[in-house]
Amino acid sequence: MATIKQRGDSYKITVSCGYDLNGKQIRRHLTWTPEPGMTKRQLQKELDRQAVLFEEKCRNGQVLDGNIKFAEFAEKWFVDYAEKQLRPRTVGSYREMLPRINAALGHMRMDRLQPHHIISFYNNMAEIGVREDGRQHCRVDLKVLLRSRSLTQTKFAEQAGISIATLYSINKGNNVSNESAERIARALEMPLTDLFEPTNKDRKLAGNTVLHYHKLLSSILTAAVRWQVIPSNPCERVAPPKVERKEAVYLDEEQAADLLAALDKESMQHQVIVKLLLFTGMRRGELCGLEWKDIDFERAVIFVRRSSLYMAGRGVFEDETKNTSSERCMKVSADVVSMLRAWRAEQSKQRLRMGDQWQDSDRLFTTWNGAPIRPDGITAWFHKFVTKNGLPPIHIHSLRHTNATLLIAAGTSLTTVAARLGHANSTTTSKIYAHAIKSADQAAAEVLQDILHPVKKQA
Repeated sequence: MATIKQRGDSYKITVSCGYDLNGKQIRRHLTWTPEPGMTKRQLQKELDRQAVLFEEKCRNGQVLDGNIKFAEFAEKWFVDYAEKQLRPRTVGSYREMLPRINAALGHMRMDRLQPHHIISFYNNMAEIGVREDGRQHCRVDLKVLLRSRSLTQTKFAEQAGISIATLYSINKGNNVSNESAERIARALEMPLTDLFEPTNKDRKLAGNTVLHYHKLLSSILTAAVRWQVIPSNPCERVAPPKVERKEAVYLDEEQAADLLAALDKESMQHQVIVKLLLFTGMRRGELCGLEWKDIDFERAVIFVRRSSLYMAGRGVFEDETKNTSSERCMKVSADVVSMLRAWRAEQSKQRLRMGDQWQDSDRLFTTWNGAPIRPDGITAWFHKFVTKNGLPPIHIHSLRHTNATLLIAAGTSLTTVAARLGHANSTTTSKIYAHAIKSADQAAAEVLQDILHPVKKQA
């Protein structure tokens, strides 16, 4: 309920709006000055009305001012803007980033947030030891430890609340997430440091990661200016973190041939996935979103109309392509068409074998029962495939880079490459594939040299 205090000729109306992150009560204030000549009864009636209206606005979140803490405003930004206007994957990523920002700036009033606070936040993120996404390496022989306590791996996995696959992975010497390590330590009633050691304690956050935080922070503060909470965005007076552009990782012609040869030992679905990514340059999510109605076998054209994504708690879901230019069609070779015909026939056989267990999603690539495949599942499989076959240390997105690099090297115009990749413009393409353009330019110079100054034959 609103409280009212008289301050000279005006009245201060105060409404409580809950508590902030530190348990401190949040209060909103309104100063109301009565019109001259009002009777005491009129004044009291209008004052009560103003108090009720102000309290209602506070309850509905319609009252914002510079006194609001950053953490409170950021939450309002998520609810009123981000969750309505941005893609679910983007919102999820921003939600994961927010705790770090709130830890540094969440307690501050919006009208007191200055550039030097933001600079300090960026400088802190650039220090060693601030990574929160590190993994843990087991320092002990977990199998021996469990045996000494008369525990089977299956029983212990159930007690610790982890999968048996996680234990098998640890036994192979692989690293595990912080969460899994903490659960194991709790189940064994031992200190985490006696069992595990962090693997990223000496690594800094990547410059690109810091830039993502800058963009999120700037977006929130831009909204604060637009909503008239603060007069200007302090991020605009801070130089964004510098990011060292890394050259795209790709395969040359011989390495690509080695990769295709190694595929012969893999399942047909994995063969088609890798070849299609390599021959079309599609993004992973676009490939997972392909449906059979997107394939025009007669004209040898593939239509990219959607993207398939995965989020914890939501599962696999369909989304729009990355941007308007990402929705596109591309011509493919006769070999690709033949490969897709063969895969469609193989999938039909699988559908018949599964009977009523098959989920008819119309997707090109599915799980064993026809459900849409998880994009991160492809990434995990590809990493194992590359390691097993001694191929260069590439990732699944490297197939897209390889496609573009080979096309440019073969003399394909930048405009055509950009259109096939679904880039908004060729400028994006030229920045990412500067290495390939430079090589193609050198080759063009040598061609002109041969044409204009041919080597004279010896008599």
